[in-house]
Amino acid sequence: GHSEEDSGNENRRKSVVGRRRRRTHESSENVKCKSPKASCSGARRAGRGHGKQKHVEAVTLFEVITMGRSAMQAVIDDWIEAYGSDRDSSLLDLISFFIQCSGCKGVVTAEMCQSKEDSEVMSKMVEELDETAGLQYKKFLAFPWILTVTWPMDTDSVEYPLVQSGPYGRWFHSEFCDFVSVLVAQCQHSIIFDGYLMNTLISLLTELSNSYVRAFRHTCTLAAVKLLSSLVGVALTLSAGIENSQKLYEVQKTKTMRQKSAQQLEKVQKKIAEEKRAEIESMMDIIFKGVFLKRYRDVLPEIRCVCMEELGLWMKLYSSVFLSDSYLKYVGWMMHDKVPDVRLKCVLALHGLYGDPLFLPKLDLFTSRFKERIVSMTLDKDSEVSVQTMKLLVTSDDVLTPEDYKHLLQFVYSSQRPLAATAGELLFSRLLNAVAPASDTQDGSNEEEACKQQTFARLKALLHFYQESELHNHVVYLVDSLWDCGGALLKDWPSFTSALLQDSSSCSFTLAEQAVLVEILVASVRQASEGPVLAGRSGAKKVMSARDKKIQNDDCLKFTEHLLMVLPKLLSKVSSDILASLMRIPQYFLPECPHAENTQVCAHLLLTELEAVLDVHSGPAVLEGGARAFLSLCSEETAWCSPARAVSTAGFMWTHKSLYFYSDFTLTHHEKIREILAMLKKLRAFNNCHDLSQWGLFDVLSPLLSVESSLEGAPPEVLLEVLQCLSFSMIWSLSTSSQTLTCREKAQAQRLQLRLFCERSHHCLSHGDLSVRQQAFLGVCDVLTAHSYQLHVWDPTSFGPLLYTPSPKLQRALLTFVCVHVFVGSDCDSQSRDHSEGKVEKLEDLHKRRNVLAAYCKLIIHGVLEMSMAAEVFMYYMKYYNDFGDIIKETMYRTRQMDKIESARTLVLCLQQLFVRLKQEQERGGRPHPGVQTFTSIKELARRFALTFGDLVKFRECVVLIHRNGIEFVFQDFTQTPDSSTPLYLSYLTILSEFSSKLLKPDKKAVFSYLQKHTAEHIIDLREECWQPLIYYRASLFALAEGEDAVSYVSSDRKANLPNRSPFSKQKWEGRTAEFSQAQSNFLNITSCFRCPDDV
Repeated sequence: GHSEEDSGNENRRKSVVGRRRRRTHESSENVKCKSPKASCSGARRAGRGHGKQKHVEAVTLFEVITMGRSAMQAVIDDWIEAYGSDRDSSLLDLISFFIQCSGCKGVVTAEMCQSKEDSEVMSKMVEELDETAGLQYKKFLAFPWILTVTWPMDTDSVEYPLVQSGPYGRWFHSEFCDFVSVLVAQCQHSIIFDGYLMNTLISLLTELSNSYVRAFRHTCTLAAVKLLSSLVGVALTLSAGIENSQKLYEVQKTKTMRQKSAQQLEKVQKKIAEEKRAEIESMMDIIFKGVFLKRYRDVLPEIRCVCMEELGLWMKLYSSVFLSDSYLKYVGWMMHDKVPDVRLKCVLALHGLYGDPLFLPKLDLFTSRFKERIVSMTLDKDSEVSVQTMKLLVTSDDVLTPEDYKHLLQFVYSSQRPLAATAGELLFSRLLNAVAPASDTQDGSNEEEACKQQTFARLKALLHFYQESELHNHVVYLVDSLWDCGGALLKDWPSFTSALLQDSSSCSFTLAEQAVLVEILVASVRQASEGPVLAGRSGAKKVMSARDKKIQNDDCLKFTEHLLMVLPKLLSKVSSDILASLMRIPQYFLPECPHAENTQVCAHLLLTELEAVLDVHSGPAVLEGGARAFLSLCSEETAWCSPARAVSTAGFMWTHKSLYFYSDFTLTHHEKIREILAMLKKLRAFNNCHDLSQWGLFDVLSPLLSVESSLEGAPPEVLLEVLQCLSFSMIWSLSTSSQTLTCREKAQAQRLQLRLFCERSHHCLSHGDLSVRQQAFLGVCDVLTAHSYQLHVWDPTSFGPLLYTPSPKLQRALLTFVCVHVFVGSDCDSQSRDHSEGKVEKLEDLHKRRNVLAAYCKLIIHGVLEMSMAAEVFMYYMKYYNDFGDIIKETMYRTRQMDKIESARTLVLCLQQLFVRLKQEQERGGRPHPGVQTFTSIKELARRFALTFGDLVKFRECVVLIHRNGIEFVFQDFTQTPDSSTPLYLSYLTILSEFSSKLLKPDKKAVFSYLQKHTAEHIIDLREECWQPLIYYRASLFALAEGEDAVSYVSSDRKANLPNRSPFSKQKWEGRTAEFSQAQSNFLNITSCFRCPDDV
């Protein structure tokens, strides 16, 4: 296979060489030579090719880019050979190559120039446009040529090869750079020093890089800086040769007189190499001053990126010339560039410099001047720039001050994981890894103890850093940041448990440190089990490799084996403050633990200890952790399932019997209320994770919500727990309907329970305590949503939940609750309401209100409530946009997916209700009601509603419906009398005009025709101010249909009816409306499907 491929490549290369050696005069089809010498040379080369092989097609230098590097070397070798015999024609081919690489399909004309200093020649160097011919001209000097490039005017708007999208652009960039480097590499021992090739090439690239045409400027700037990079390689080769010659010269000096000739030869060779190096450095200086200094601040960010990238390469490869403050300053300046890619190239350029210790002495002045800017770039808005800056500072941490460290180490809590992980490396190397290592001279036991103490010291340093950072709720983010570099420390779970199980007399950790240590232990267990995916932190790998999965499984097996045995001891020893954290560990255990010894016994001990803890503590966090621990340990997949189920069942039955015992007492016995409340809290926590329906909790707890018990002074805390327990019980009953409902009687019993729960919760909506009202509302919404979901997913072939529809009273009560408890005051007032309250209390209150609104919107989305009941919510879209705008907007989007026509009716109902309330308030007079929105706010709300109709074709029927209903709302049942010459709701047309821009052109004409149908029988005088809304609405349809502005159209209508001017004639009006009447039938066909039953 390889031999065939090599043979194919070799044949291809030979073919390319043959084609280049036998190319015809057409290879320079884009070059017209005015020089007789060049023309003759080209003719001779064409004649040779024609005489040898007439049928071989021409291959230009531009075409050879597509043939790979090996073919490129062969063609360049052939070009060098041709250059030796006819350098003018070959140079013209090379010039044409760079013109073509710029994407220019124009013509290059060349003429000879005798002197660079000729003022007449220099005055001809122009770049101008010929708009008549549609061409652009650029004439410039590439001595000894005066070149004129002619190309079409639209070249600058076309994508040239370097910026083409997709893989072609990246491939061309790579091949183009390779061509320049191969050209210099193949010429470095020959024609590069002839004083003709490089002078012409540098002049060409310098002139084209200064062009105002983007394609020329970008392509030739890239070629110029790549040419300089290639010359750097030549200079390095010459420097190595000079060093070798110097060494040989020193050796020859110790030889005898007969070997003096060799010594002189080495001296001459060294002198020649030094002269060549000086010539190369002169070329580099010309390119730097002629191209780089003019283009490193170019308006095009791609050109600035190229300049910074290559400058970093020059300073790294040829530090003796370029690594100085006179060149470093450009990198420092461009770190302030507004484009992130340019700043990134600057930082990457510094990576290669600060990573080499030999360069650091030359960077002292640069560091002192630009260190502040580098440190500030860790806060760059571009994540890649900030990450690479942090990596740069990690490699050069010896230049950082303690204040810099304090600033940089806080990035371990960053929301960007790559940045946080890099800051974790800095933290680990600065603090945790700085602890003195254990001595190697100690024996086995002492060495183990020393390693243990070293681990404790590292943990101490980590705890100290965490406590000093004052971000005590972000342990998981700290662990995630250190996971890649300090995984060995964080996975040392025996050391964690050993530190926590120390005797109080010899314990080296305080109680506060132990609490943080437990949090770190739990976070490390979570990280090992679930990976680095964290809420609020982006940049983690979402797909794990097979190696990562194996490491994850091994880590889970290790901590499961260890903590399953140690966790009971920890639960019995630690204080109550950290019990809740420890009880989260079992949910991360590996279900299958084949290598663990006595797993059944360990699991039994753990469950017994968990039960003992739950008997004593009734805190919400402890109860939730215990319930989840039981859920994990009772899973059928675990190896210790049987004892876990036995202990769990026994604990639940004991709790159930205790509840029966305490329910015999009346709630007026205050000494029993605390115990009943504790039992209810445990039931609520466990019922959240476990299905307790088999013990009939609903029948036991539902009497506590009766009207009599609630009126007799049942404590709000009790009612709150009962409501939560009952809602959990109903949700469990609905979610297990496919297994439990085996006959119709059971389904009817379930629907009876559902009705009873809704009725009891309805009574609680009027309770005096706010928390009880909120829980009753949320419980009803959750249960009704679950019921709706079960009706959609149940199998029709089996028994399922029976349909239950909430009563109209309950529906009105839910809507009233939302209006009273969610939309309280104005949105701006909510920002500054109750300044005495703390910020945390305000956020918690807002969170509760958002939960209430979201629960109500779910009822509408799942079809529990009619979609029209969302109109009251949509009214507050703009007024409470900051607090609830996202929820209301998502509700509009979901309802439109369900039924776009009904959703449009809901928007119409919302606007009309707001408008009617405003009119009633205006008629009533007096002080305005705070719940009534102004006309301007209603119009703005309509505008925002209109913006949600993005696809005009998709929502065509919806927009037509809105206009039709609006026109009917204004003119239906209107009878014109001398006392009421205009409809009562005529100003609603101004609001309706906000939707005119969403009408398609045929629909605009049809809507206008429909408007004419309703206004034809009324006497309308456009000169009267009272008809202004109609004029505005009609103008919006006219103007948008004809591409004009509605306001200007209104003004033109007004001017047409001013005194001393001809009125708007009937003939003109009929002429205007003639074209609209033709679309009336189409409009009626569209809207006929929207008619209400009372329209028929």
